Amino acid sequence: MKPETLPSSLPASGADCDLDDSILLERLKLDDAEAYSILVKRHLDYAFALALRMLRNPADAEDVAQESLVKAWTHRHSWQSGRAKFSTWLYQVVFNRCIDLERRPKEMCVDDVAEPKDGRPNAETSMHRRQVYDSLEDAIATIPVQQRAALTLSYYNGMGNGEIALVLGTSRQAVEGLVKRGRQKLRERLRHSEYDIRQIFADD
Repeated sequence: MKPETLPSSLPASGADCDLDDSILLERLKLDDAEAYSILVKRHLDYAFALALRMLRNPADAEDVAQESLVKAWTHRHSWQSGRAKFSTWLYQVVFNRCIDLERRPKEMCVDDVAEPKDGRPNAETSMHRRQVYDSLEDAIATIPVQQRAALTLSYYNGMGNGEIALVLGTSRQAVEGLVKRGRQKLRERLRHSEYDIRQIFADD
């Protein structure tokens, strides 16, 4: 089922686009559609990327990202300043929705997602990068869902263990364990890869 359409809004000015999320959220509580538009433009791609790595299905990932941002609008009056960053709240909504979808009975196998071909010059370099990327993405897709989420938020979203713990609803220590076990599993998956990308997840 397709999610509710995102509310329409006014075009945002350049000055408004530089505003901090916390200021935009205060305006959002006053039904400011322009502030909402800025938040959507700022965070939609990140929400979609997290959902895509969790679900490996672009249609479902698009629905999850859109549903999560619609929830930001429908719950705008109950937002409490200072409790969490908007991005943390949003990733938590995305993560929980992805977990719900992962628990659905699997009626069919979904093919791995491939990014569009790079038609720019230096095709050999592009192909090499494409193969490295595919190897990593395929490996990430095989590890348990919480480890996958922890690694995605850490490596792709640059979040610290404390913030990841808020997203996953667990402790900082548990996140450290998830990241460590996830890296170990990725090393095992990538051990025989033609392209040595294991160093990406080397110990600090």
